[in-house]
Amino acid sequence: MRDTGEGGGGDKISKTEKDQSWIPKIIKKRVCTTFVEDSLSNGVQCQCGGARDAHASVALGDYFSTAMVNHWDSAQHSSEYPTDAFGELQFVGVSRRHSYFLRLSWDTPPSAVYNLMTGNWGLPAPNLVVSVVGGEDRTKVKTWVREVLRQGLVKASQSTGAWIVTTGMREGVGGCVGEAVRDHATAASSVSLNKVVALGIAPWGMVHNRQQLVNPQGSFPAKYSIENTSKDFCCLDNNYQAFLLVDDGTVGRRGGETRFRAKVEEYISHQRTGIWGSGSIDIPVLCMLVSGEASMLERVDRSLKTCMPWLVLAGSGGLADFLSDVLENLSLAPASNEVDGEVGPSVDLKDRVAERFKKHFPSEAESDKLVERALSIYQNRDFITFYHGEQEGPNDFDTVLLKTLVQASKQRTSADASPYSEELKLAVTWNRVDIAKSELFNGDIKWRYEDLEDSMTDALINNKPQFVRLFTENGLNIMEYLTYGRLENLFRSVADGTVLYQLLQCRLVERLGTAPPVPTFSNLQDSSNVAAGNMKSSPVADISLFEVAGVLDLLMGDVCQSFYYDALGLEQTSSKRRALKRASKLLRSDCLYRAERCPYPWASLFIWAVLQNRSEMAIYFWEMSVESVLSALSGCKILRELSKLEDETETKLSMKELAQRFENLAHDVFGSCYRSNESRSFTLLITQSQVWAGTTCLQMGMGADARLFFSHDGVQIWWGDMKRNTEVWKLLLTFFCPFLCYTNLITFRKQEDHQQEEGGGGPNEDGQGRDSDSLYGTTIFSFSDIKNIEADAQGATSPRTAAIKGIPHSHTPPKRPFIVSRWRQFWFAPVTSFLGNVLMYFLFLLLFAYVLMVDFKPPPPSGPSNTEYVLYFWVFTIVCEEIRETFFLGIVTWRQTMRVYIQDVWNKCDLVAIMLFIIGLICRMFESSYGFGRDVLCVDYMVFTLRLIHIFAIHKQLGPKIIIVGKMMKDIFFFLFFLMVWLMAYGVANQALLYSYDPRLDHIFRRVFYRPYLHIFGQIPVEEMDGNIIFGKEWDMECTDNVTLIQGGAEPCRSLSNNWLVVILLIVYLLVTNILLINLLIAMFSHTFTVVQANSDIYWKFQRYNLIVQYHSRPSLAPPFIILSHINLIIKRNIRKVPSLKIHHFVLQLSKKETNRLMTWETIQKEDFLTAQTKIQRNSDSERLKRMSVKVDGVVKHMAENRDFDHRLRALENEMEYCSNALSWIVDTLAQGSTFKPPRPPPTLKDEFASSPNSA
Repeated sequence: MRDTGEGGGGDKISKTEKDQSWIPKIIKKRVCTTFVEDSLSNGVQCQCGGARDAHASVALGDYFSTAMVNHWDSAQHSSEYPTDAFGELQFVGVSRRHSYFLRLSWDTPPSAVYNLMTGNWGLPAPNLVVSVVGGEDRTKVKTWVREVLRQGLVKASQSTGAWIVTTGMREGVGGCVGEAVRDHATAASSVSLNKVVALGIAPWGMVHNRQQLVNPQGSFPAKYSIENTSKDFCCLDNNYQAFLLVDDGTVGRRGGETRFRAKVEEYISHQRTGIWGSGSIDIPVLCMLVSGEASMLERVDRSLKTCMPWLVLAGSGGLADFLSDVLENLSLAPASNEVDGEVGPSVDLKDRVAERFKKHFPSEAESDKLVERALSIYQNRDFITFYHGEQEGPNDFDTVLLKTLVQASKQRTSADASPYSEELKLAVTWNRVDIAKSELFNGDIKWRYEDLEDSMTDALINNKPQFVRLFTENGLNIMEYLTYGRLENLFRSVADGTVLYQLLQCRLVERLGTAPPVPTFSNLQDSSNVAAGNMKSSPVADISLFEVAGVLDLLMGDVCQSFYYDALGLEQTSSKRRALKRASKLLRSDCLYRAERCPYPWASLFIWAVLQNRSEMAIYFWEMSVESVLSALSGCKILRELSKLEDETETKLSMKELAQRFENLAHDVFGSCYRSNESRSFTLLITQSQVWAGTTCLQMGMGADARLFFSHDGVQIWWGDMKRNTEVWKLLLTFFCPFLCYTNLITFRKQEDHQQEEGGGGPNEDGQGRDSDSLYGTTIFSFSDIKNIEADAQGATSPRTAAIKGIPHSHTPPKRPFIVSRWRQFWFAPVTSFLGNVLMYFLFLLLFAYVLMVDFKPPPPSGPSNTEYVLYFWVFTIVCEEIRETFFLGIVTWRQTMRVYIQDVWNKCDLVAIMLFIIGLICRMFESSYGFGRDVLCVDYMVFTLRLIHIFAIHKQLGPKIIIVGKMMKDIFFFLFFLMVWLMAYGVANQALLYSYDPRLDHIFRRVFYRPYLHIFGQIPVEEMDGNIIFGKEWDMECTDNVTLIQGGAEPCRSLSNNWLVVILLIVYLLVTNILLINLLIAMFSHTFTVVQANSDIYWKFQRYNLIVQYHSRPSLAPPFIILSHINLIIKRNIRKVPSLKIHHFVLQLSKKETNRLMTWETIQKEDFLTAQTKIQRNSDSERLKRMSVKVDGVVKHMAENRDFDHRLRALENEMEYCSNALSWIVDTLAQGSTFKPPRPPPTLKDEFASSPNSA
């Protein structure tokens, strides 16, 4: 019974069959093996409900045993066999959604069934189980009960993630629950659609058409038809996700599933909530009684003895009304008496319970036993809550469920425990922060740290950021909470199947020595498979901070040092192999570091949330962490690196969206800092962070490719200390006439502004006057201060050097003479260095062109000329500068140096140009290779000229266009692929049709590739391709058909037999290439242009920042004069031994005290930004509509309460009227009698009311 046409592909079905193939080996069914005659059926039927003919011969053969048995028992008279009904269930003509079903014996272990449902069937683990008991017959369910089930129970289950357990039949309460689940599925969103799981536990013998489910190999799916049934059987409801069909060997008998259902509920109540059972409480199980028969008293009594809470719908009829009458209306005074030291119910109470039992169940025969059950229930009445649906309404049903469970939990908890902790854990489990705020965190309860600790862990692991925020705001100290051990536990709770889980496993198996070395981005997939194969030998519980540090090193190792090495006692400079050995030795010991507190808890939690792509929680942790700009850029970096490893499209897209959001936050917060103070914001950009492993905002932004962040004016330090609005002609004029920099032609920023700020400051805690900037850290007063720090590095304790190295100082940098400071401000600006390099590069190209076209002399001894020697020297200085850029980047290893250098496209271009120049220079020195060398130099000139494209990228209009050209080059490669397919197909076919035999390879390649390429541009030799006379032209080339002559090089004649096919192919080829492919290329170009042009300013500024970094690190002199700077550097480094500080691009080290001040200032700016954003959000239309909706809901609720008060007032008026009439009757009766003589007549109430206005 398999259907591969619906419900998924064949691979999915075969996988499902494989996953459930073990079921018949473990799960059994029950078959009646002893025929016990039913006295009312004249020997035709067994007491199990089955007919005599349906029993096997073994069951009918033992007449002696049958004669000795009076009552059929499932345990004694039935046997177990492998189940023959399991798999997926499809309801024919009703729903295309498949449900799961399983036929099982009543004594099946509930653990196996629960693991099957949550593991193989994929049902989400519940946060609550509501078992609806009663209402299983065909009587009509009351209207208000239907509303409670639809608006109350299912809605509460949606918000809590609950399982609703019923019989799963299309009758009574089970049918009502199915309809409610169907209505919820229709109205709910896709996110909350799977939160409500309806589980049916029904007796197998009561299922109509159950033979359609029988298949020993399993049904995937089984076709099940719903029909009108008789009174003995009932159909399954198509709105349930799963069915457990309990088999006790009976047919057409109810109640066979009761024992198994009770065992399943008890088992689930001992399982933990949350992901992998990581919750702080066991799964709460609640039984809800609707109506019910008297026989259910035994079920209620047994579950109450196991402390199972019950919610009884009073007024629904049957047993529910009886329990409500007994437990709510009986007097509690004579509750028990003591006889012979034993406590039991009083005789009076027992009589009253028996009286009420006969009132509600007059036809019950065994009333004494049931009364005893009722009295036992009375003793455990604290676990029962009554819900009067006709009076309370279904809207707050979830609160009723919570209070019912809390009331039951208070009876189980010890006196030392907090009375509200269980209620808090339930609220966290259900993710009902509204209940927690209104009931638990309203200011009336003083929470202790111990009460919030477990709930905080539950909220973190199960992604409940609103509770994390609530706990933090109400007494939980995050510094005390987050230790290294707890942080490791958080990483161990990562869900399997995620990229982070695979990365952690790869690092874990590397440490345990069961896998190859740690993967890079290129071989991650293979290593992930290796890690998956070794999963059993490397459990998740072994994950430590060393694995976390390895993952962060893989994602951010190019911009950061290793994380958590200090906690593990490892050195930052140690090799990976040495660190691996030391970490393995440390983790085999006691691991004392796990008890230490994490120094930066919010940053660690931020990394943990970002690695799992938890957006809301990551945003909250970012708001709470320090160094907000760097933290946002780090989150952007991590997410963009993770998105490269993610395979699922939806997850990859969400990672990119969250990364862009963090980049926007970094841009906006830095904008707020920049508006507050420009120089201090620049200090913020270049300060090394201790939180983020020694990196800076600029380094992290480059690593994250944060183009929007670099488009901010505060990052664009292109003009140095000159004003940003300086005109280019003024710069050029000053460049050629340097003494103009001392005039007012160019405006510079004044340092006196900073000094004025200094004068306004008072004495600080050190007793020394400080400027306002120094309250938040060291301020870089001038761009030239960091441009050439090594000029002051000779004095180790000079004030300026101390400021840069983070040594506390008590005064500002010394003021240089005006002539020196203005000269440095002009010539050390990146724009000046860039302008000098551009002018000299143009001179270099002119010299190169002059040598190639005018003054390129023969090999020695006649040449080279003097100008050519100047050219050689010029190129030599360029090579020296490339060597300096390559090997003086401050990177430790040679391999890292080369990798960073090669990553730049223009460095590759420089490398090609230099190599070609060297090859051409060597070849032109020899007579034999002189011509080849000149050709190489000509090509090399083209390469050097193309280098101008990178220089022109600085221009605001040309820069985006150059980016567009670069992206269009990628489009051309895709276009050439399609073009090459058509070109080869047409070229080969055209050559074969025109020339039957032509062995000349050079002609074949020209006609197969070159000629069809020229056809695109209209160069078509029609006289050769068309055998007929076209426009009076004929093909007049001499040809031959002699094979020998053709092999000798003669021109072969054309083949005219298939000339019509050649013309058709030409038409098709031109149609596809000139119309289809060319227009496709134009469309691709248009799309690229539109995308880049829309963000042209961002692209241009990001590209300009790369030039800023490049020309900041370069000497101010341009080639060939740059050789002087190189000689100066050699003297400083090798002779005078002065260390270089310029290799650290824009890196500033501050003292701890100054860093804290800077972070305080940044935090203030972040808070101002968040306040402004919150204000804007509150004034938005959506927020106004939400507030209006809340107000309307409040008005509606008050109106409902007013209607309730109105009903109560009317009822009170009726009672008052009745009392008034009764008193009037008593007065009249006493007045007419002669026994009692009143001293005065009775009062006249109506006359007083009537006369009161007149008296007033």
